[in-house]
Amino acid sequence: MTGDGMKAEQREPEWDAIVVGGSAAGLSAALMLGRARRRVLVVDAGSPRNRFAAHMHGVLGQEGVSPTALVETGRREAAGYGVQFVDGTVRVAEDGVAGLRVTLESGETHACRALVVATGISDELPELPGLAERWGTGVLHCPYCHGWEVRDRHLGVLATSPASLHQVQMVRQWSERVTLFAARIGEVDPQVSARLRARGVEIVNAEVVEVLGDGDQVTGVRTADGAVVEVDAIFTMGTPHPHDVFVAGLGLDRAELPFGAGSFLTVDQMGKTSHDRVWAAGNVVNPMANVPMSIGAGAMAGSAVNGALVEADFAAAEAAQALEVRA
Repeated sequence: MTGDGMKAEQREPEWDAIVVGGSAAGLSAALMLGRARRRVLVVDAGSPRNRFAAHMHGVLGQEGVSPTALVETGRREAAGYGVQFVDGTVRVAEDGVAGLRVTLESGETHACRALVVATGISDELPELPGLAERWGTGVLHCPYCHGWEVRDRHLGVLATSPASLHQVQMVRQWSERVTLFAARIGEVDPQVSARLRARGVEIVNAEVVEVLGDGDQVTGVRTADGAVVEVDAIFTMGTPHPHDVFVAGLGLDRAELPFGAGSFLTVDQMGKTSHDRVWAAGNVVNPMANVPMSIGAGAMAGSAVNGALVEADFAAAEAAQALEVRA
């Protein structure tokens, strides 16, 4: 790159921080940065993980509020501190001479001093008729998020991995009538079976071939042997896929999560990745994080970014002063 292109690249980036992802974690990070008087841009694809649910639960002060309402409120609050927004998807984030450069799918580019990745995940569900269309309503994943609403009803757990054996034990806390559909994980260890049955959990080994229901609600499942097992809701676990391909070129450290959950970005307690200018928060690094956990992680990352920029600002001022003295 030469001439005006090089000069533009070497100028101070237009944004102190770009936050990619405009749901709980991203908006929380943006709010902290906006209140720290930073120039912040949020790039939001508008497809948060919890968009399939009508209500959030376990969110202190926001109990029962819809995910959409949380985003709308968060946007309004962050905008009140000067945070700006652009709707779109980031194609690639790259190192630049004076920071980072983000290119959107539209071709629009933005430069920043720091990047916060808060893009979340997608849940890949088993290919089963009647399952995906009831995700977030009759088909659920988190008992802390949805257990109270289906308490004391007949609950099914569709096993998808060894982690489902932990999930079914958790679900049992909300109802005495729990059925584990275990075919997808093979034969359950006899000791585990005995443990589950000790608390009244029924185990069905026949493969589930269809989820039955009325509208978005579940009424039962059909198994390969033709039997119909009536249940009022189903808990299951999808395969999480983090939305982080746009930072692949930055060579960020990753780690494999337990139970075959996949490869995720690794961060420290402040949300910092292995790159000095990149932080990450929310489900994109922790698929088990609920809304309040993601809000907390975003607030921590936003604060950490500001702290890093404060240090950089002082270092730059000292260097400039030293040059003036020598001159």
